[in-house]
Order: sequence, then C-alpha cells, then structure tokens
Amino acid sequence: METGLRGRTVIVTGGGSGIGRAAVRAFAAEGASVLVADIDGDGARAAAEEARAAGVQARAVAGDLSAPAVVAEVVRTAVEELGGVDVLVNNAGVMDDMSATADVSDEVWERLIRVNLTAPFLLTRAVLPLMKERGAGSIVFTASEASLRGGASGTAYTAAKHGVVGLVKSTAVMYRDHGIRVNAVAPGGTATGITLGTPAGVDGPAALGRYAGAIGRVADPGEQAAAIVFLASDAASNVSGAVLPVDNGWSAV
Repeated sequence: METGLRGRTVIVTGGGSGIGRAAVRAFAAEGASVLVADIDGDGARAAAEEARAAGVQARAVAGDLSAPAVVAEVVRTAVEELGGVDVLVNNAGVMDDMSATADVSDEVWERLIRVNLTAPFLLTRAVLPLMKERGAGSIVFTASEASLRGGASGTAYTAAKHGVVGLVKSTAVMYRDHGIRVNAVAPGGTATGITLGTPAGVDGPAALGRYAGAIGRVADPGEQAAAIVFLASDAASNVSGAVLPVDNGWSAV
C-alpha cells in the first residue's frame, strides 16, 4: 500500500503513550516528520526521540491542548520547525468514571468535554486555514465505541465522543472542496492506559472489567495506529466523513 506520507508533517496528540505512541511509530516508519503533543512532557519527548531514532524529524510539545496558548505553540512548532501541517491526528483523550447522567459531577462533565471535544476542536480550527491554503490535508480523530452506542461508557464520555463524530462529519462536508479529508477511528477494547471505571494504574485487558466478554479480543495499540495511518494516507484519498470501527466486531453485536 502506497501511503504517500514520506516527507509530510504529522501532528499526533496524546502521542506520548497508548494509541498515540503507536501512531507516532507508524508515521515515522512511513517517513513522515512528527510533532508529538501530550500533557505528559516526558512521554512526548520520549516518543519524539524514538521517531528521530527511526530517521525522521520529530519535535515534542508538552501541555494541555484545551489551552489556546498550547494549541498555538503546537501549530507554530510544526510550521516553523517541521515545515507545515499535512496531517493532524486528534488522539488525546481521557475516560470518565462510568457515571450515569444523574451522577455526573460538574467537574467530570467539564473535564471530559474540555479534553475530549473542545481540545480537538481548537486544534482542528487552528490547522484548517493552513490546509485550506495548501489545498490539501487530512485530519483523523480517535473516536470510540462510545461514539456509536450508549452502553460503552458513562454519560460524559459518551456525550463527548458522540460530539467528536459530529465534528468529524460537519468538518468533512464543509471542507471537502478544499482537498481536506476528515475521518475517525472508533476503537473498541485496546490495551492502553485509558480505563473503563477501573482503579488507577490498571491497564490492558484487566482495565476492561465487565466489558471484556462483549469486547472479545483486545486490540494492540498498533492495530489502531494502522487504521489511523490508512485514513491519513493517500490510500484513503476518497474517504472522508467516515467513522471506522476498529473493534473486533463489538459494534456489530
């Protein structure tokens, strides 16, 4: 499969761990320059160093992507140090505590919407003028199984991830005449540090708890990254507005 990604510049948010870290590796393997953005500065810098070791240019920016100043720094670094923005991967996110609507605290609601919906909106809004000027670009969001159904997570996470799908579809339609494609992957159970209401520090299959039976086989982050790279690449040149489940058939149950 010819991806056409060699020499292009990719921003990956949440690139310091999990699916984002796997995506950084996958884009580097395709010869793309990578900017790693993550609230975990150590993780971001380690991922960027790994990408450089693979022979590509890479930079790291640490900070909260719901802060406009951090968004501006991410875009500035990509443009001034890596040559522009060809691909944006809006991957960073946090899980909720599985609370039902009446039990969701203001703090949980605000954080989930801010991190999972507002932050990717801000970064998408910031890169669109650059992509529009160049007449090309690809944006890939990490949605969720909770983007597709009501029973995969708590109310706050489900609402935020449904919002992501709306953002994907609206942006895809509004910018398709400018050569910009916008898509999402919807991961099912994946062995990362994001948990489903389980104790802090419980990762991988153990974090899936009572959902393990419905989820079936737990994906490796690299499997999600492969789907992200496909959607970002020239191999998906006529794909836009799509939400691709990568969930071992969970969404079909």
